Amino acid sequence: MNKLFLFFTRVRALSFVAMLPVCAVVAAQTPPSKVDPKASRKEIRVEARNIAAEIRAPLTPAELEIAQRVHVGNLPCEHGGVVALQADPAAPGFFNLRARNVNYRVSPEETTTGAIRLEDKAAGVVWLQLANKSMLMNQKLGQRLNDGCLSPSQELVAQAMLKAPPASVLDDIPAATIESATK
Repeated sequence: MNKLFLFFTRVRALSFVAMLPVCAVVAAQTPPSKVDPKASRKEIRVEARNIAAEIRAPLTPAELEIAQRVHVGNLPCEHGGVVALQADPAAPGFFNLRARNVNYRVSPEETTTGAIRLEDKAAGVVWLQLANKSMLMNQKLGQRLNDGCLSPSQELVAQAMLKAPPASVLDDIPAATIESATK
């Protein structure tokens, strides 16, 4: 019981109110013998994040379909960065993402735009995958961590877009096109 008390004392520094549901799960699932009284705050946060990911609701069929379209592997990014994205073999639809020596466990989220979005809500990290590039963003900081990450198929699309750029929504629409659309 003393070890569990030490665990909760350390969690208190991490905004106890926000962590209360996770702490309840830790108390229910972690035997006192496994709680390390010398665990650092970072280790406690990582453990709480892992437990929160485990208790996430099961993926919907739409989210599982999104997961089928995710580009995995070591994806080189602009400015020499690399993002490693691998499917989690133990949990279909979930992915392990590693960037800048930090690991994230991301899962698909539905979007209205058709972009593929993988998110680690606990860390506030979002992986966006478009047809021609991918990017890793930190929502909490409001900045991109990696940009211009390309899988081989995304690189082909990006090259094709350079040769034949898509029409801009800001370009003037020819009058003949408007007339034929209204008939």
